[in-house]
Amino acid sequence: MTHDTIDPKLHAVVVMGVSGSGKSTVGAALARRLGWRFEDGDAFHPPANVAKMKAGHPLDDNDRRPWLEAIAAEIARVAAARGHVVIACSALKRAYRDILIGGRRDARIVFLDGDQALIAGRLAKRKGHFMPPGLLASQFATLEPPDAGEHVTTVPIDADVESIVDDIVRKLLSSSLRGA
Repeated sequence: MTHDTIDPKLHAVVVMGVSGSGKSTVGAALARRLGWRFEDGDAFHPPANVAKMKAGHPLDDNDRRPWLEAIAAEIARVAAARGHVVIACSALKRAYRDILIGGRRDARIVFLDGDQALIAGRLAKRKGHFMPPGLLASQFATLEPPDAGEHVTTVPIDADVESIVDDIVRKLLSSSLRGA
């Protein structure tokens, strides 16, 4: 499957969810499947945000704004160049997704949906990431699951990566055929 088989007007997919939901792993696999470029949203964090998270402190909305605006600018740049990108980004609140996507019709949100116990188990096994497992509760407390009005594709994460990507591609293709 390539980008030619889904909506040709689609230029960006933001893969969202709490830390440990698989955003980077699933996003990279989705990008490979589509033949698109992958970007990890974490790379757009200013150094002060990374230091704050490493110290075990959750970010506040003031911390997040420049990060979200940098990702939104990348989405706009890619779309203007008629390119394609998959970006992994937590995008936990509706207000954050509004900054990232707003009313764009050329971008789609993919929500990786899983329960706290499943994700906590994944985080416990993860090494070398700046987000400590202890902040997972704050991520779930902040999470505002997206609704249908956000042009969201929701996928459960209780399967292997390839099955999750299959589900995403099937849903993206289906929404393209419906003109959503």
